[in-house]
This record gives sequence, structure tokens and C-alpha cells, in this order.
Amino acid sequence: MMQTVPRLVVAGTNSGCGKTTLTCAILQALVNRGLGVGAFKCGPDYIDPMFHSRVIGAHSANLDLFFFSPNTLKFLLARNSRDCDVSIVEGVMGFYDGLSLTSTRASTYAVARETGSPVVLAVNARGAAYSVLATIQGFLELEPENGIQGVILNQCSPMSYPALAQAIRERFGERVIPLGYLPPMKECALESRHLGLVTAQEVEGLKQKLNLLAAQAEKSLDLEGLLALARSAPPLAFEPAVMERQEPVRIAVAMDKAFCFYYGDNLKALEELGAELVYFSPLADEKLPENCQGLYLGGGYPELYTPQLGQNQTMLESIRTALAAGLPCIAECGGFMYLTQAIAGTPMAGALEGECYDNGKLTRFGYVTLTARKDNLLCHAGESIPAHEFHHWDCTIPGTDFTAEKVSGKSWACAVATPTLYAGFPHFHFYANPAFVRNFYTACRKEKHRHAGDHETRRD
Repeated sequence: MMQTVPRLVVAGTNSGCGKTTLTCAILQALVNRGLGVGAFKCGPDYIDPMFHSRVIGAHSANLDLFFFSPNTLKFLLARNSRDCDVSIVEGVMGFYDGLSLTSTRASTYAVARETGSPVVLAVNARGAAYSVLATIQGFLELEPENGIQGVILNQCSPMSYPALAQAIRERFGERVIPLGYLPPMKECALESRHLGLVTAQEVEGLKQKLNLLAAQAEKSLDLEGLLALARSAPPLAFEPAVMERQEPVRIAVAMDKAFCFYYGDNLKALEELGAELVYFSPLADEKLPENCQGLYLGGGYPELYTPQLGQNQTMLESIRTALAAGLPCIAECGGFMYLTQAIAGTPMAGALEGECYDNGKLTRFGYVTLTARKDNLLCHAGESIPAHEFHHWDCTIPGTDFTAEKVSGKSWACAVATPTLYAGFPHFHFYANPAFVRNFYTACRKEKHRHAGDHETRRD
């Protein structure tokens, strides 16, 4: 299957060079022009796509070559770009940074090359002048067929940009063109915390900041040049990865400030299978939604809201009772912490043994492959799925029902898995192994029939 997808990748020289701010400036400027815009993030990050989503009014999708096959990657890019005039893909870390210190695997470069997407390199020009050309030249020459066709100078003064742009033209000719700059804009800074940026819903005056960025983009970025570059991208060739529709079920999804880390395509996969997603707040609601056959507790920052979560005794009792009765449940990272006995001494749901504590540093960080040690809700013993861990907190009993193994070969036991539960620190994307979500959905369907007095025993 072929699909025309005008697109470009906004890559960076390194983490912290301003990719997210620049991407949001471009997205908001294009939305303000009345264009239909798609947004994507390379890698497993949850937070940057939240900012994209606030701009475009629809979910921002992740593109990750550790999670996905090349075909699935291109399918998700094409599907989430359908009916869009242009799609903007924000890179992760530095352009060439991959799974290890010396690998480009799963890097922004790999995603751009696999999808044939034009690349615009964001270079932080703060405290530099002619040296930015050395940076650009290094990125152009490190790897062949890198796709870099444009450059934007971030943190660049209006007085410096004309001379630097002219120097870029003279040095590189048509190989790479200057496409504008963003000056320092302290009033638009996005705050950070231990897992990266604060979430979009926590940023005071976010819409005002985004519109200030968009106004600056109209002044100092070559938006027409960016659009022309995006339109030069070749069509995408892929085979659709379809979630076959099944009998409808209702699945409760925790969604508030404490629990908001979800891949948009995971939620969409459940809906494509036939689920009605019923959103609720463990912070504010009294109990689980009525008549649900499944529960999805995503990650987030429950450690920031332990008093409110702990005080909501009716919700804790509702969840504890539902899980004890066999309600199928996926609980990732923050959701797993919520199910344990306590977070930092504050009692939680108590559906699982163990207490969570702040380890003070990133713990078991990075990509892993999860392999089941026994049959469970999601898979049979021996089956695997790519996953990701990114957390400062740990648990005295993190589980032993899966093995997590890094590319380096380092491994550890993790997660609690039963016929009705997956709960652990690793996050995973349903399209990394669709059988996992299909098995979860089948369990939800069985739960529906069990309450209806029927008995469904078939497992897809």
C-alpha cells in the first residue's frame, strides 16, 4: 500500500537543544494557519507528545524502531497522518543517538532513514557563532544518506542570524539550507522534573506560551520552506497492521494528573478492537466506573499526589475489590505503584505486596525485552515484547513473573503476572506485539460473559 505523507523530522544535536520548544512553535504556527497537522515523537517518551496533542487537538503518536518493525513504524506514521496536510516528527536525544553509546539503532536518524523523511537539524547557537558551521558539517558527514536538508538555529539573536545564514549558504550550497531561527524566549520556557518536562496539563498559561512561540515562528522561521521540504517526501509504502474488531467491552482507563502516561495508539488499538474506553480519575472519583470488564492503569506521577490518592479510600477499596474478583487489569509503572501496599509510607490499594520508595536516581533505565516466565493475562510462558523502563522509584517486591533483558545482556526479574493481571514497572506499546493486547481484550470479553452468566472459554 502507498500513501502520500508530507512530513519532516525535527532533529537535534543533543538532548536539551530545544527540540520540543521548536517543534511546538512549528506545530502551533501551522495550526494557526488552518492546516491539518499530524505530530509524532521518536522514541518511547510520553511527555513531549502531550505538548504536541495540546497544540493539534489530537493524539501525538510515537515512532520507535526498538518497539516496531519497519513496516509497523511506517503504518503508524501513515495512519496517524491520514487527512493531515503535513506531519512533524520530533526527534529524541541527539540525531544519531541510539541504543548504546556507539549505535544508531532506534535513533532519530534510523527513523528518518527508514521512513525516507526530510530532516531539519536544530542547532543551539547560544554562545557560538561561526562554530555552528562545524557542528552542521559534522552531522552532515558522520553518516551517509542522513536526510539532513535544512537547519534551524535555536537561541540565536536576530542580529546574528543573517550573517550565520549567509555563511551556511556559502559553505553548504543547496546541500542544506537555513530555515530560520528562534531567539531566547524565557517567557516560553517549559519546566522540567526528574522524568523530563512537567506534563502539559501542569504548565500554567500553556496556550499563551504556545501562541507566543507561534507568533515568533511566523516572524523568524521559514514556514513556507519547511512546508516545501515536507512536501518533497516520497510516498510511504507499507502493509496495514489491523486490529480485528471483536465483541464490544467497556474498559476503565485512569486519566488525571497522577496517571496520564499512555501511548495514544494503545488507546486507539483498544477502540479498534471494539472497546468503549471509560475514563476516570483515581484522584477525584469515588469508585471505578460501573459495568466495566477491564482496567488500564497507566504510568504518571502518583508519587506527587500520594496524600490525595491515599485519602480517596472509596476508590482504593473499589479497585482492590475489583481485582480480587478477577477484573482483567494492565498496570504500568505508576499504575503498578498504585496497586502496592504503600508509596512513601502512604497506604495505597494494597492489591499487591510491597511498598514503593524513592531510589533517588534512574532505576533500571532503558529499553528491555520482556519475556514471560509463566502463562499470564497477556501471553504464554516464553513469549516476549519490547518494553521500556524509566523511573526513579522502586518497590520492595517488584515482581518475578517476567524477565527484563537489556541489549547489553543484563537482566532482572520484574512484574506480577496472573491470568487476570499484568503489573510492573516496564511500559510497552501494544503494536510491539499485538498478541498481548488481543489476549487482554479476550480476557475482558470473558469477564463480560462471566457476569452475564455465560461461559466463554475460547482464547484468540
